[in-house]
Amino acid sequence: MDSSYPAVEAEHLSKFYGQVPGLNDLSMAVRTGEVRGLLGQNGSGKSTLLKTLLGLIHPSSGSARVLGVDVQKAPIEVRRLVGYVPESPRLYEFLTATEYLDFVADVRGIAYHEKKERITRLIESLDLEGKQGETITGYSQGMKQKVAIMGAILHHPKILLMDEPLNGLDPKSARVVKELIQSLARDGVTTIFSTHVLEIAEAICDRLTILQVAYSQKAPPKSYGRKQVSPIPGSKTCSSN
Repeated sequence: MDSSYPAVEAEHLSKFYGQVPGLNDLSMAVRTGEVRGLLGQNGSGKSTLLKTLLGLIHPSSGSARVLGVDVQKAPIEVRRLVGYVPESPRLYEFLTATEYLDFVADVRGIAYHEKKERITRLIESLDLEGKQGETITGYSQGMKQKVAIMGAILHHPKILLMDEPLNGLDPKSARVVKELIQSLARDGVTTIFSTHVLEIAEAICDRLTILQVAYSQKAPPKSYGRKQVSPIPGSKTCSSN
């Protein structure tokens, strides 16, 4: 990747729902291979930011670029470059895990011999062996989360956006996912993931962007919104750049 620009960049990004802000003048730059945590309580705008970076939400103002591509001008191109794990993944639960991943691979245009190898490797690495032939509807929440993560990284994205990726995972599975994120980072994959748990962020991330619930300057104090806050003390916590 051209090192002249960050892997992910947002400039003065805002999203308002009426007078209530989902994001309020947020700017950040994320380097290639960095693991960036979005830390904040529920309702602080973490999901809004991830969806805006993916082009699923159109910002009220500001801009965002992924690998130099303007998200608003070329959202489809951005989605080809990005893997996304939503907070509540919607899977085709009448399929088995293997069938679901095979379908995702076909949508992504992955060659037959290559997709089989990738699917097998992911099933092994995320500890789903012996269960891949069962329908997803019978999976636990943690197993479904694993399948969602596998689907997000199957096409070897350069950017990975993850919304509360450790939700529903037991300690062993959470450790496997943490190790996966760190392994991807070593391969140059840029990961941005959200959490409301400081301990999780500190254990995985290189840097933090901290969001907090606040009232909008465009609305009365009783109306709640979101904004980015200043860095908090600590060697691994910072706001944006």
